[in-house]
Amino acid sequence: MSSLQPVRGTHDLLPDDSRRHRRVEETAFDVVRRYGFGEVVTPIFEFTEVFSRTLGDTSDVVTKEMYSFTDRGGESITLRPEGTAGVARAFISGGLAQSLPLKLFYRGPMFRYERPQKGRQRQFHQVGVELLGVEGPQADIEVIAMGLQVLEELGLKGQVQLELNSLGDVESRAAYRDALVAYLSGHKDKLSKDSLDRLERNPLRVLDSKDEGDKAVVADAPLLVDYLNETSRSFFETVKAGLTSVGVPFVHNPKLVRGLDYYSHTAFEFTTTALGSQGTVLAGGRYDGLIGQMGGPATPGIGWAAGVERLAMLLGEVPDSQRPLAVIPMGEAGAAQALVLTQQLRRAGFAVELGYSGNMKKRMIRANKANARAALILGEDELARGAVALRDLDSGEQREVPLAGIEEQLAEFR
Repeated sequence: MSSLQPVRGTHDLLPDDSRRHRRVEETAFDVVRRYGFGEVVTPIFEFTEVFSRTLGDTSDVVTKEMYSFTDRGGESITLRPEGTAGVARAFISGGLAQSLPLKLFYRGPMFRYERPQKGRQRQFHQVGVELLGVEGPQADIEVIAMGLQVLEELGLKGQVQLELNSLGDVESRAAYRDALVAYLSGHKDKLSKDSLDRLERNPLRVLDSKDEGDKAVVADAPLLVDYLNETSRSFFETVKAGLTSVGVPFVHNPKLVRGLDYYSHTAFEFTTTALGSQGTVLAGGRYDGLIGQMGGPATPGIGWAAGVERLAMLLGEVPDSQRPLAVIPMGEAGAAQALVLTQQLRRAGFAVELGYSGNMKKRMIRANKANARAALILGEDELARGAVALRDLDSGEQREVPLAGIEEQLAEFR
């Protein structure tokens, strides 16, 4: 029987869930199009190297969470755990360096083998953006403001908070790394095994540790902001001033970091308290070193990704955008005419619900359950006059309308 259940960490999107997901994706795409972003669709699976080279051989995603397998041709293939690496690969393999700047939007399923939690599944969905080819802080300001606008147009204004930090440039990060290693090395006896491994390979990842002992050590660690050089400070100040000028509120979180070396300057997260511990709903940052690290031309980039499941959980009920008309035939003559009429109205752009069986009462119950805007009742007497009864299901008013030119008669219900 277990084989007939969904795999742990996956779930079916039935119509109510699908409406919420679609609202998130379509709202995001509608907003980013206004900023000049176009949609890119990359494959769900890539060569494993695409992710191991970008996410780092020591990251939890690569070592513990990726769904990788060897295909029949002997190639190592991985289901994508995130979207940025695939977009960067497409940029390189597509030879798009001459098309900069590029504004790209993506959406779709991602895959990570981790413990399923509220708002976190092994197959999950993201929407995201990547802006490639712009070095200056104007790109950071625009991308962050765009993320907030997506959240606001989803009705989440006042429910999210923007946390912001600077990761500095290469020089600043090198200075900070030295200071962090010196500090953590003095507390090796209190660090977890994973953090001891990270201390050798990528010490900034220790700052993201969920181990309680590590958290206690990290609480007094030096802060990256204290090691920013003048160039990095100026960049960060420009971003903060720009966000303020366009009405984007934020708090500076000096402990917000990204562990990967290709990240630089701006890092940000939109968080909420409405989802328990899984509070981040949209996050991103600048990754000027990523494409160069993958073997492409040095190309600046900044982007964000948002979890569709988490955002959908915040939406509540999402009704269909178009309420249907209910066609209710009475008798054999009505049934025959109903088939013709429903197809005619659907071709004219109406959503139409046609009950397959049942008496008048049952069909009206189904019409109300479908949140129908109006009902077209096809009785024998009305049909003999070349008409149908039109009942407004909101007001309860009913009138007779001719079949000829009925599309115009129904325009108010479109």
